[in-house]
Amino acid sequence: MKSVKFFFASLAVAAFVSASVSAEDGKKATNLKVNTSKSELTWVGKKVTGEHTGKIALKEGTITMDGAKLTGGKFVADLNSITCTDLTDKEYNGKLIGHLKSDDFFSVEKHPTATFVVTKAAPKSAGVYDVTGDLTIKGITKPVTFPVTVKTTANGAEATGKMVVDRSKYDIKYNSKSFFDNLGDKMINDDFTIDVKLVAAK
Repeated sequence: MKSVKFFFASLAVAAFVSASVSAEDGKKATNLKVNTSKSELTWVGKKVTGEHTGKIALKEGTITMDGAKLTGGKFVADLNSITCTDLTDKEYNGKLIGHLKSDDFFSVEKHPTATFVVTKAAPKSAGVYDVTGDLTIKGITKPVTFPVTVKTTANGAEATGKMVVDRSKYDIKYNSKSFFDNLGDKMINDDFTIDVKLVAAK
């Protein structure tokens, strides 16, 4: 009799486990639409004699979540929207923005957008991930990995992180030590950073 009870108990446990696994497998990833007016990209570029900072607007984007877990995403930045926030002189500010949009830097007329597509989101701790994705600038695609913190909200999710980009990998050669020698105080760092703040909802 005990054997029969044990047999049926085992069947019940197996059925419960199977149902739980099936329910987990049945979950569907949710694509959350990025609110471009509430999201922002803040860039910082450094050189020997100082640094400049500014904003870039997002054109569109999605964050893909499986429950509270980040699983993917795609984001398109509008490079025509690039601004400089540290130069108060209107003329100098305009010259810098014009230079950044030129072929010396981002060739915005030919390549008006930059994209980032998440290929992997590796959990590090609660809500923190090492996100790897394909970053495309000037038609050149290279992998980039950076830490991202994700917080779920009542309507969707918010994500923040700091991306470090090596411009030399995207054929941005102007005053780069990777391409030119003896630049002295005219050298501009190859690495620039983008502070990412994303607000997304269903």
